Amino acid sequence: MTGAATLDRIIEVSISSVALPLPAGISDAKVLTGRQQPMTEVAVLFAEITTASGLAGLGISYSKRAGGPGQFAHARELSPVLLGEDPSDIAKIWDKLMWAGASVGRSGLAVQAIAAFDVALWDLKAKRAGLPLAKLLGAHRDSVRCYNTSGGFLHAPIEEVLDRAAESLEHGIGGVKLKVGHPDSAVDLARVTAVREKLGDRVPLMVDANQQWDRATARRMCRAFDQFGLVWIEEPLDAYDFDGHARLAATFDTPIATGEMLTSVAEHTQLIGAGGADIVQPDAPRIGGITQFLKVMGVADRENLQLAPHFVMEVHVHLAAAYAREPWVEHFEWFDPLFEERLEIADGRMHLSARPGLGVTLSDRARAWTVAEHSTRA
Repeated sequence: MTGAATLDRIIEVSISSVALPLPAGISDAKVLTGRQQPMTEVAVLFAEITTASGLAGLGISYSKRAGGPGQFAHARELSPVLLGEDPSDIAKIWDKLMWAGASVGRSGLAVQAIAAFDVALWDLKAKRAGLPLAKLLGAHRDSVRCYNTSGGFLHAPIEEVLDRAAESLEHGIGGVKLKVGHPDSAVDLARVTAVREKLGDRVPLMVDANQQWDRATARRMCRAFDQFGLVWIEEPLDAYDFDGHARLAATFDTPIATGEMLTSVAEHTQLIGAGGADIVQPDAPRIGGITQFLKVMGVADRENLQLAPHFVMEVHVHLAAAYAREPWVEHFEWFDPLFEERLEIADGRMHLSARPGLGVTLSDRARAWTVAEHSTRA
């Protein structure tokens, strides 16, 4: 039923799939173990939602290596479900979209397609209020600690990694993450030692094994890495080995971070309930958008856990700013060509802008890289 409180309606939904090229093939431990090929592009799913009052919201989801066409196809099927809805009723719309595609599941690709719509609705709602998204949610801070990942991949020789790390710090980024999980553990130790010696003991340093260790190797490497004063060790085990992560978290001094590969609130709740993470790393596009991310934030907050959202800093800076405990945001410059605006980074922190909503608009290059698009109108 509708009444006087319904002030607007969705009249148009447009989606586009953008093939974002990367400067070089990217390799982490999953490539070196033969499980994946180097990543050369990111498939980005955009949703643009327009209302009868003339407001518009922009939403983002993505897939790496595979899945982009599937996300686009599912989003195209779901698009008509939004027409005629009050865009402010975001939770209701999320449930409606989920049930429309429930036969293919409530996690993974199914909710990642929904995520683009959900983020667009939150962007639109904040724009209606004339507020940055973080302020609409209720920010605890106007800037968030940030660290760079894109310079620490395993395909890069250590000299390049060291140069990129120094460059990141010079540009105001607060910390550096280094990829590990090399089949030869001596290579990992040598690379981490070189970076720690280059940066000194006071620069925040993280490592990420991308799920490539078994339990015995993870124990051995966590023990070896305890000497480096790391902020965290990320994904030492398979993402769904909640008990294994919990044992590492209980045994070693260095905090354990994980969660980026999980694709539902239920999975994060299981991880947190098992004690499998000192630092939780949800990814809003991967779990269904901002509506679902806020639920994970609530579970993490109740357990007094730290938060470090994965990827898509343009969305996650707002969500991290609204978390009660001081979080981290991951810096990747990969998405920079897609937007007209840039996030301000200084003094180790990523700063919120005064622009309403997410504060970003699509660039001409994003339009040029579009490989598929579809619009539906009421």
